[in-house]
Amino acid sequence: MSDPSRSPADGGDKPVIWTVSVSRLSDLFRDITLEYDHLATIEPLHLGFDEAARRIRERMAAERCDVVIAAGSNAAYLKGRVAAPVVVARASGFDVMQALARARRVSARIGVISYGTPLPELADFAATFGLDIAQRTYVTEEDARAAIHELKAAGIAVIVGAGLATDLAEEAGLAGVFLYSAASIRQAFDDALEMARLTRLEANHGRRSASLEARRARRGLHDLRGDSGAMERLRQTVVLYARSPATVLIQGETGSGKELVAQAIHREGLRRALNRPFVAVNCGAIAESLLESELFGHEEGAFTGARRGGHAGLFEAANGGTLFLDEIGEMPLGLQTRLLRVLEEREVMRVGGTRPVPIEVRVISATHCDLEARVREGRFRADLFYRLAVLRLALPPLRARRADIVPLAEWSLKGALAALDARPHPNLHAEIGACAALLEAYPWPGNVRELRNLMERLALFMAAEPLQALTPAFLLAIAPELAQGADVSPSLSPALPAAAGESLDEVLARFGGQRDAAARHLGISRTTLWRRLKKR
Repeated sequence: MSDPSRSPADGGDKPVIWTVSVSRLSDLFRDITLEYDHLATIEPLHLGFDEAARRIRERMAAERCDVVIAAGSNAAYLKGRVAAPVVVARASGFDVMQALARARRVSARIGVISYGTPLPELADFAATFGLDIAQRTYVTEEDARAAIHELKAAGIAVIVGAGLATDLAEEAGLAGVFLYSAASIRQAFDDALEMARLTRLEANHGRRSASLEARRARRGLHDLRGDSGAMERLRQTVVLYARSPATVLIQGETGSGKELVAQAIHREGLRRALNRPFVAVNCGAIAESLLESELFGHEEGAFTGARRGGHAGLFEAANGGTLFLDEIGEMPLGLQTRLLRVLEEREVMRVGGTRPVPIEVRVISATHCDLEARVREGRFRADLFYRLAVLRLALPPLRARRADIVPLAEWSLKGALAALDARPHPNLHAEIGACAALLEAYPWPGNVRELRNLMERLALFMAAEPLQALTPAFLLAIAPELAQGADVSPSLSPALPAAAGESLDEVLARFGGQRDAAARHLGISRTTLWRRLKKR
């Protein structure tokens, strides 16, 4: 299934968005980020004005940022001071009306403080609904502070405005009503995504595609989610290892996030300052006859079917950056010898070539198997093992950090619902919490990848049945595998209750004729569903 965030035009990388705020707007940005996390790499900057502009300029010298989102005076200040386009989060007319309604419950007299210019429609609105509104504007923080003291002296008890104004109002002992709504911030994120798409289409216009293309590491330290002690130690180790150019061997079960950690080490490392490439290859997914050419490249005519003009390998593509060798334990012994020579000599010889090419590459490798056991069995070279494992990192399986399971499930489910244009239940946090016993008792052999896949499955059913509460029984019906290891009461039957009295036609109609979704709903395979339909 294709990922809508990965298009040929942008090279497959998700847009990079930075949100800038020092006020209560930060909380709203954080909440909305969860809905857009699958579409973009989003990072908050809790800075304002000159500090924010300076930090953005410094980071953009080494990193990519497609769009900055800010609001009010912060946004106005950043425009023209940073290279990235700035999307301004704006409060809608409906936001203003809602905020005034909330303020009216506090006091009959309301102060409205807006950035730059007054709201022209406010006077007519106040006259129509009989509201006593005093309006002020500001450009600097000092202006806003002076306006608030003036309104307070005039007997105003409640202030409507953006984060800076409401924060200053509360400091002065007045009530503050925040102007922005979640809908307005979603619109800003939508505008930012569209701007990033157009910017990158323009930047990529005319760029020649290549079969081997170095790419930036899209993930960083903030993507290593979890508040458990194990994850905190992992993040500390990533930061430590990032200071060294030595090779790293990452060991962990399938789905535990080995490439994610490799990208984080690369992004936090010394090479980050020069925006160097990160290139990944799965050594177990490429045939032995092709892997040598992919890694080391080949000259024209080196073998039947060799590309005209030759072909640069992955080591050359990653020159100056990081080469990530996933599933290194699956590398054939013959190629292990060549890899060891490249690491020792810091030069690569293309297949069929006679001239060595100097390279400067940091190698990070990963495996799910016991590599030391393979060394003892003679299936992996001992000298290569020790050359690859100067620094070692063992990733904890998900079952070893159970405190992270429920928060990860909630985050993944919100992202999956957003991908389906479905809103999460208002009480989703409590509903997920009620399912904690089931989620935490399951051993998660597929680790975080399995958890995210399960949440995508669950989101499909929740989007199809928006009134269905997320209960333990419903979760078991969608994911009967969770009953493994759990003390499931008879009331939590894995059989899907919603399908009990429905015909096949009714189930298909429920899911708009989508047989995959209908089969999952019934707890059967697509083939079984096809057979049942054929027998009707």
